[in-house]
Amino acid sequence: MSSDEFPDDDNGDVLRRMQGGGDDFTKPRDIDFSVVFPSESAAGEFADHFRRTGLKVAIQEWDTERELPWDATVTRYMLPTHAGITEFEETLGEAAASLGGRNDGWGCIRQSIQH
Repeated sequence: MSSDEFPDDDNGDVLRRMQGGGDDFTKPRDIDFSVVFPSESAAGEFADHFRRTGLKVAIQEWDTERELPWDATVTRYMLPTHAGITEFEETLGEAAASLGGRNDGWGCIRQSIQH
């Protein structure tokens, strides 16, 4: 996939940087999605929902965002595709909104292309 095939949005920008760094998008990997909340109880309720679907979720308090200090990191094993990441972020965002939360980005470990 060439870099001009990614949409011109935040996810496309990240995927272009990953591609420029030699990432192999044909290799699935754990992708961590950060979702931030105003309270520990809201983050916990969100985490419980996604744990019931079989996903790993870690909760941690952060000092970086005063209004939303609780981070729930949802880990999903998947290919790093624009459509897949964007769709999962929408799912997370919808679940977080009713609890006062919002998406706060995603990341993963680079998988190198083997020559």
